[in-house]
Amino acid sequence: MTEILKRNKALSVNPLKASQPIGGSLATLGFNRAMPMLHGSQGCTAFAKVFFVRHFREPIPLQSTAMDQSSSVLGADENVVTGIKVIAEKSRPALITVLTTGLAETQGADVHRNVREFREAYPEFADVAVVAVNTPDFSGSVETGYAATLTEIIRAVVPDAKDAGTQPGRRKRQVNVLVSYMLTPGDLEALRDIFEMFQLRPVFVPDLSDSLDGCLTEDDFSPVTIGGTLISEMTTLGDALATVVIGASLQKAAELLEQKTGVPTYRFDHLYGLHANDALMCALAEISGQAVPERLERQRMQLQDAMLDTHFMLGQLRIAIAADADLLAAFVAQAQEMGAEIVAAVTSCNTPLLARIPVASIKIGDLEDMELIGKAQKAQLVIGNSHAVDTAERLGVPILRAGFPLYDIIGDYQKTWIGYRGSRQTLFDLANLVINFSHEEIPIYRSIYAQKPASELTDYPTSCH
Repeated sequence: MTEILKRNKALSVNPLKASQPIGGSLATLGFNRAMPMLHGSQGCTAFAKVFFVRHFREPIPLQSTAMDQSSSVLGADENVVTGIKVIAEKSRPALITVLTTGLAETQGADVHRNVREFREAYPEFADVAVVAVNTPDFSGSVETGYAATLTEIIRAVVPDAKDAGTQPGRRKRQVNVLVSYMLTPGDLEALRDIFEMFQLRPVFVPDLSDSLDGCLTEDDFSPVTIGGTLISEMTTLGDALATVVIGASLQKAAELLEQKTGVPTYRFDHLYGLHANDALMCALAEISGQAVPERLERQRMQLQDAMLDTHFMLGQLRIAIAADADLLAAFVAQAQEMGAEIVAAVTSCNTPLLARIPVASIKIGDLEDMELIGKAQKAQLVIGNSHAVDTAERLGVPILRAGFPLYDIIGDYQKTWIGYRGSRQTLFDLANLVINFSHEEIPIYRSIYAQKPASELTDYPTSCH
């Protein structure tokens, strides 16, 4: 049974987590012609925008209700209604999400009521989907904010089967795919290829591979997202063959979608390592009615070969991991599959998944906690985001950068971690880090005599008489 160690500090030292509004914004950015609006001060939005721009190195559409001292005390309902109206009028997006911040939640804002007031006051914008989500940044993390926002979007824009007349299986090849925040645009592109090998058409919800994949467009500027899941396509989810859910954090979103559509659901905590991907292939073979393609069979054998090649470096390796729950579970599974030992596991907040992660204990804390535990347990490698780089340097061990944000390395937001090929590359990356930072090299031998003057090397006389 995993022991969950609660926080025992009054503050965070070198914080691990990113806030819920950032997670909510990330989920919104995966939809076509979308705009996240943070209900809070301009500083809250600017801070979030810095995270996104440094991670993706792309222009990020993000708006703020710009609460000031007066509205923080007297109320900012007008800011919300006016903000939605201005965005709808000037940018004409397909989706606006209103995400609360710590300031708005402390002030007592009711953004759901504000959205209803907007609907009553401006019926001409009925074609614009507006979704309100409570995402206070004093609780939760980027993972919980992402999941909560996706749940509310499904609640708002996916019609009930009885009202829309949808029927599971009507679209013979379509599969709904709910994807966790931990999947990169590169992961989604690889996952699309896998589904298409089974002659299936995946509809990703949301689809960051189409909106934040680093692709140049013909438009010089767009005030809303370019690419991503179409809001109009959300109305077809009830006609799909099946729904595939990747990430335990999306449990509520998956339950809601199945309740509204009646489409059967296949759940996966992650797609890291051999066993997890085998489970996916079996599910896709069942959904499609086809055998696993030879190309995927070969990729599986390549992963098995990589496991043989790297087990000398990774077997019994002592690893410290700092990540949100979904990503933590994924890396623990792949590392233990190779015989590595997780000596420090730190996450941002408590979630139901933590109890199922097979480690002795998990600390709810920050990067300082990981550093202290890792030092005490003699960790040999760290897995974490860019904020953990200094921690790894102080521990004197290599770091595998993963998670959010990644701002000190180019292109890692596009890296592929999942599938047989992504898992294979992860093993190579880990093994190369161990080789380059090995602490088990044979020390250089220096003779004790080499340090002495030549006259002291022997007691024999230098001449004969």
